[in-house]
Amino acid sequence: MIEIDGSQYSGSGTIVRQAVAFSALTGKPVHILNARAKRDKPGLRRQHTRVIEAITELTNGTAKGVYEGSQEFHFRPGISKGQQEYLFDIGSAGSTTMLALGILPVLGFRPTKTAVEIRGGLFQDFAPSVFHLQHVIQPLLLGMGLKATMRMERPGYVPTGNGALSVKVQPMSRCMQPMVLDQQGSVKRIWGIALASHLAERQVSHRMAETARKQLLKAGFDADIDQLDDSSAKQPGAALALFADCAEGVRLGSDQAGAPRRRSEHIGRSVASQLLADLDTEATVDRFAADQLIPFTALAKGESQFIIPSITEHVQTSAWLAELILGAKVTIKNQRVSVKGIGFCPSHS
Repeated sequence: MIEIDGSQYSGSGTIVRQAVAFSALTGKPVHILNARAKRDKPGLRRQHTRVIEAITELTNGTAKGVYEGSQEFHFRPGISKGQQEYLFDIGSAGSTTMLALGILPVLGFRPTKTAVEIRGGLFQDFAPSVFHLQHVIQPLLLGMGLKATMRMERPGYVPTGNGALSVKVQPMSRCMQPMVLDQQGSVKRIWGIALASHLAERQVSHRMAETARKQLLKAGFDADIDQLDDSSAKQPGAALALFADCAEGVRLGSDQAGAPRRRSEHIGRSVASQLLADLDTEATVDRFAADQLIPFTALAKGESQFIIPSITEHVQTSAWLAELILGAKVTIKNQRVSVKGIGFCPSHS
C-alpha cells in the first residue's frame, strides 16, 4: 500500500483525484493522510467523496474513511466491472468537470465503452469549465488516442448545481501516444462562448462578449464570440470562455464563471486578459490545462513535451504523483515540461 501525505505541494483535491485514479489503474492500494490539508476547510468535500466513490464503483474496489470532512482514507481497487452506463450525482454545485477528469483515465482503459452522466456544477471558480473540457482537453486527449466526448446537457452554477454533463468513452486498443507541442506558432483565430442562463433581460451574454471583444481588439485580435441565452438551468448563472487557435496545432483557453456582484464587464476583461497573458508566454498549453495533462502524458508511451505559462503548485503536485505512483519521469525547466510516460496499455489489447 502506498502512503501519501495529502499536505504536500498544493495540499488540495488534486492529490485525492489523481492518486485514486492511478491506484485504480495500477492495482496498488493507497492510504491518504492529511487530505486537502492546505484548504480553508481541510478534509474531503462532497465532490471529492464522489470521485472516490465513482472510481470504487467503476473498479469494484473498496474504500474506507470516505465521508465529508475526512482527512484520512484508504482505497483498494478491484477488477473493473462490465457495466456500461453510470450516473454519478454530486448532490451539490461541486465540479462535474473535476469528477470527469478524475475518472477519465480509468474509463479510457476499461475493456468496454462507457457512458456516464455526472450531475452537479459545470461552472464555478477554481475548477475547469465544461467549455474548456470540451474544446481544449478533449481534442488533446483524442490526439493521444483517448476517444472521449463530453457534452453539457444542462448548465449548473453555484450555489445549487443541478447541471448535467455526459461523458462517453471508447475503449483504447493500444497505449496512449505522447503529446508533443513544442512551439506555439502565430495566432490564427480567437473565438469564444458567452453563456447566460435566465439573464437575457440584463443582456449578460452580450455584455461579456462585447467587453472581451473590445479588449482583444486593443491587442490586434478580432474575436468571434457566440452569445447563448439559456433557460434550461435550474438557476440564473453565467460563464465566458475564450480560445486561441495557433498555427502549430496549439489551442489555449481561458474562462471565468459569473458570481454575485461580479459584473459582466469584469468577466469579459478578465478572461480576455488571461488569454492574452498566456499567449505572451509562448506557452503551448494554457494555465488551466497544464496540470490536467500530466496524468495522461505519464500514462502514455514515449516522451511528451509542452510549454506551460508558469510553474504552479498544481503542476508540481501532478508531477510528484506521476513519479511516486506510476514511476514516470517528469522534468520541468524554464516552463518546458517533459514527461517520459510508462506506456501503460489496456489489458485487453
